[in-house]
Parts: sequence; C-alpha cells; structure tokens
Amino acid sequence: MPGPDKRFRLFYHPAVRKEDIPALPKSARDMIRRAVEERLTKAPQEYGQPLRKTLKGYWKLRVGDYRVVFRIEGTEVIVLAMKHRKDVYGHVEGRGK
Repeated sequence: MPGPDKRFRLFYHPAVRKEDIPALPKSARDMIRRAVEERLTKAPQEYGQPLRKTLKGYWKLRVGDYRVVFRIEGTEVIVLAMKHRKDVYGHVEGRGK
C-alpha cells in the first residue's frame, strides 16, 4: 500500500467510459468524478467499503444515490461500474476478474 505521499493510479473498465459515465445526469457525473479523483487516488480502503458474498474482493464508494464499484490491485484502482445504487451490482460481475 502506498505511503502518505504516494497516490493510487485510476483505471476505468471500458464499459464505464462507454456506458456508465454517458448515462449519468451531468450533476451526478461531476460529483462522482470529483469523489473518485479525490478519494480513490488517495485512500480507497479508507473511503470505500468492502462488498460481500458474490462480490467479495470488490469495494464500493458511495456518492449520494450512486455507487462506484472498484477493485484494488497493489497501487492501482480499477473502476468497474458507476451507476445508480439500484442498478449497479448486477453489472459488476460481468466486468470483473
């Protein structure tokens, strides 16, 4: 895990860029972008919460009614989904491991 002066690198699953981000309302898009850039590049385990059961190994970041689901691999954070909380979890498994 990086020290206090190091940052995590962000990577986005192609479907996040092609499907998830364009489908978000503009106000939510800006709010989520800021949260991801500020929180997940600094301390993803501190801001995120681990998921359980079939999504064990994944994490979620709550941003209002939206969820960002990600995986941490060393100093990299892979964003797998960015959707409304009622829709997000069903899309993650197909984009994962």
